[in-house]
Amino acid sequence: MSIGANLKRLRTDKGMSQVELAGAVNVTQSMIAQIERGTKALTMELGREISESLGVSVNELLEEM
Repeated sequence: MSIGANLKRLRTDKGMSQVELAGAVNVTQSMIAQIERGTKALTMELGREISESLGVSVNELLEEM
């Protein structure tokens, strides 16, 4: 599973919309959508912020399933 697919799964499991997650990490909804589609790379800093917002480890966000 790709980082984008992991992000989407974790986000939806937490009941968060793309807009809610984007607001929590101070990026646009479009940026979250692009990361989930795999058309935008996830920076280490943003990955850390997203994982904190979702209450998961960075490893869980990045792991391949």
